[in-house]
Amino acid sequence: MKRSHAGREALVIGGGPAGLMAADILSAAGLKVVVAESKPTVARKFLMAGKSGLNLTKEEALDSFTEAYEESTPSLRPMLSIFGPKQVRGWAEELGQETFEGSSGRVFPTVMKASPLLRAWLVKLDRQGVQFNTNWRWIGGMFDFETSSGRMALTPDITVLACGGASWARLGSDGAWVSWIDTPVAPFKPANMGFHVRWSPHMERHFGSPVKNVILTAGDKSVQAECVVSERGIEGGGIYAVSRRMREGHALKFDLIPALSLNEVRHRLKRPRGKLSMSNYLRKVLRLDPVKQALMMEHGFPLPSDLAPLIKSLPLDHAGPYSTGEAISTAGGVMFAGLDEGLMIKERPGIFVAGEMLDWEAPTGGYLLTACLATGRWAGQHALRWLDCMT
Repeated sequence: MKRSHAGREALVIGGGPAGLMAADILSAAGLKVVVAESKPTVARKFLMAGKSGLNLTKEEALDSFTEAYEESTPSLRPMLSIFGPKQVRGWAEELGQETFEGSSGRVFPTVMKASPLLRAWLVKLDRQGVQFNTNWRWIGGMFDFETSSGRMALTPDITVLACGGASWARLGSDGAWVSWIDTPVAPFKPANMGFHVRWSPHMERHFGSPVKNVILTAGDKSVQAECVVSERGIEGGGIYAVSRRMREGHALKFDLIPALSLNEVRHRLKRPRGKLSMSNYLRKVLRLDPVKQALMMEHGFPLPSDLAPLIKSLPLDHAGPYSTGEAISTAGGVMFAGLDEGLMIKERPGIFVAGEMLDWEAPTGGYLLTACLATGRWAGQHALRWLDCMT
């Protein structure tokens, strides 16, 4: 027999994807749900991520998909096995947003925007009676908030914390909650971020230039992708994919011509140079564009007589990652060891944790959003089960 949740109250702190998913589960079960959001509107980071095309998830076999979370895979796999790529697509389409799979397996809404999906979701939550309290900043306690009307305190039956990590503070994820949460928290580190490079003066004319069709390698991670030379350093999708290994101290290396083997590059470099400048020679025999040649010049002079190994494994020194606040996401957060299998804080019965507050990291490409949705759903479902057991 299904239990009635009439008169029971749930609090969700944080109006991002994890918090909204928890609120969806809880309100659909009949609870009175309050979402407390520190910003004037919800899901700001979600909307920002969707400006260039909302990458919902990635169509990939579950084993391969979950491997992206590395050491957190055992903790996240139960959630992702229930709400993984296929379920995320189904959820979006139930909200009226058709999806498509790109050439790399990444999945996007057909409209390539986040706002229609969010609007449809908020309409659903409104119909389920969810109350949104915006400009409510959690300041600790059980549970105290600063609001435009003064200080407020709530006493819910169950709570889901979905306050985000510590990236993009202006959008709401500032990590301030660390100082008053009563469970072990791993220190935050930047994830999916660019790296500072002290460029030589000759690089200035290449600022903003994409470095296309290269293989980037750091440690045991390699990806064929693009990156961008900026005034501050090196960034973009390819860099984000290997950023964890770079953060951990592994060197960054470029294969500037993935289509050719080392021996093939050597063979082409045996062609007579004649009166061509080195720049024109490399452009003619290897089709190296100006920005790739400029990266080679960063290696320093004199260049080796055998250029082929340098072209196939060009090292680039950097001066460390961009700050945590500038990163797309963060590593660190509430450690799984302090939570039960339902994501409830062991020392705080009735309080659950979801989303980027948890200690996991993943590359871009749909992994981040999928895990936020899956953990929010899991926390909401287990909060309901706990409440039923306590009734």
